[in-house]
Amino acid sequence: MKQTAQPFGSEVDIAYSHKLWKALEKAKLVGHDRIRALPYKGTHPHGVILEQLSTMIKIHDLTGIVYIKSNYMAEKITKSKVVNDPESCLMSIAVMFKREPGYDSENQDWFWAKYKPDGTLLTNPKGMALAGRIGKGMDMGCIACHKSAQGDDFLFNNTAKHLD
Repeated sequence: MKQTAQPFGSEVDIAYSHKLWKALEKAKLVGHDRIRALPYKGTHPHGVILEQLSTMIKIHDLTGIVYIKSNYMAEKITKSKVVNDPESCLMSIAVMFKREPGYDSENQDWFWAKYKPDGTLLTNPKGMALAGRIGKGMDMGCIACHKSAQGDDFLFNNTAKHLD
């Protein structure tokens, strides 16, 4: 697949991110009645407390693995607060979805998106939608950070630690 002029935030990326969100909703991976995971202590830039899920989802004819990281922030946040009232401190939802071979071969064909809890895409300081090849060829952003993960899959091990 040929790369667009900008690595992320294009109309094509935004349209694909909407399809991805709908697939996540259908699988109950986002939204008020979403499947929940055990919260754990987070790290920058995601949140103080995180929940992470992964599974396979289908978008049109492509079935791929998806990683969903719910990012929680709040004043005096605790794991208990996230468990008992998650909506009050859910800041954002970061998603990695494995696209078709050739989408972005040098970066393992990952599609990246960062959403508000309602499914609206977040933007960077320049107003670019956070969807697509976020951080490709840059010093900051999803790809720039995840390239440092051990192995060649761009995934960090879950180092969940108990809080409280």
